[in-house]
Amino acid sequence: MVVATAMAVITAGPAGAVDDTTTTTFTVSAGALGINAPATAPLGTGAAGGTITAQMGNVVVTDARAQLAPTWAATVASGDFTTGTATTDETIANDLVGYWSGPAISPSGSGATFVPGQPTAGDVVTLAASRPAFSLTAGVGNNSVTWNPTLIVNVPAAAVAGGYTGTVTHSVV
Repeated sequence: MVVATAMAVITAGPAGAVDDTTTTTFTVSAGALGINAPATAPLGTGAAGGTITAQMGNVVVTDARAQLAPTWAATVASGDFTTGTATTDETIANDLVGYWSGPAISPSGSGATFVPGQPTAGDVVTLAASRPAFSLTAGVGNNSVTWNPTLIVNVPAAAVAGGYTGTVTHSVV
């Protein structure tokens, strides 16, 4: 005959122990929405009556606002390009400058949906007016995206030789 014996050990805290809880709090800080574009973009050289096509360099939107459902829209605009004393023949109007954003490079963000303004060269728009460049339509928390837009300058046949300068402005809201 086999006899089994079981023993239980019960331990208790010190006599009279009392628990207490502490409500703890912290804050997740919100940053800013910002855009960074190249300071300069040398596009190269072209002949009067031809075109000059080149990428501008990376444009980056960084959204550190830590929002539940962030959205933003980046736009692009341009002034005229001039040389010399900016006479008519020394000016290439902004409606002769094409822009296409191209695809997203290194997109980041939880559930982020980025939409390029002009995903392909076939979607090129002139910079005669402010145009969409990129947008965020969905996501959660912080996000960022980079793109490398292409400019296409249609140089008029009557354009005067010289170094032309103009300003392309990217904005985000």
